[in-house]
Amino acid sequence: MSFFSLHHLLGLLHSYGNIVVAVVVALESVGLPLPGETLLIAAAVAAATTNQLNIFFLVFAASLGAIAGQAAGYGIGRAIGFRLLHRYGRHIGLTEKRLQYGRALFRRHGVKVVMASRFVVLLRTLAALLAGANRMQWLPFMVANAIGSIAWSALYGFGAYLLGHEAKQFAGPAAIAIGAAAVIALGVAALYARRHEQRLLGKPATYIADK
Repeated sequence: MSFFSLHHLLGLLHSYGNIVVAVVVALESVGLPLPGETLLIAAAVAAATTNQLNIFFLVFAASLGAIAGQAAGYGIGRAIGFRLLHRYGRHIGLTEKRLQYGRALFRRHGVKVVMASRFVVLLRTLAALLAGANRMQWLPFMVANAIGSIAWSALYGFGAYLLGHEAKQFAGPAAIAIGAAAVIALGVAALYARRHEQRLLGKPATYIADK
């Protein structure tokens, strides 16, 4: 795992520049355990404090990596995820009714889910796979993917760049706060989904999609 450490990635960043950010963010978006967000923040701080990186090229590289990675994740999910869910989903509680619910949910709220997932660590590596597995349409997915990826890259990239040296002090606490907020949000969403699941599962999937 030392190859995946932030220290090693920062060394690669120093040697190869923005391409490292693009590749790491892309691979993280597919599902690999890489610190794409942390690397983006660190690279933006380096751009502000050393002038070795151009912040605009950096944000562009991160956006491109995120878009490409999630597109690949969508393709993987669409190619094999759907069959795997149908074959093995019942072993983890994903009945046919729940799979229908998931497909309808992505048809109705897929754009919102894909855009918001870019800012949530756990969902960032899963949303594209789930979107593909649940047969979300390609064009809406790519629009949401592009909007979410660009917004995420710009927020963290330019935000860390403007903070400069202070970002080094606040990145840790900020990450903890964001993570706590994400856990709370996911908990609320899970409670809401559980309360309404039985009512929704009792209705045809078209009801959820048209609601």
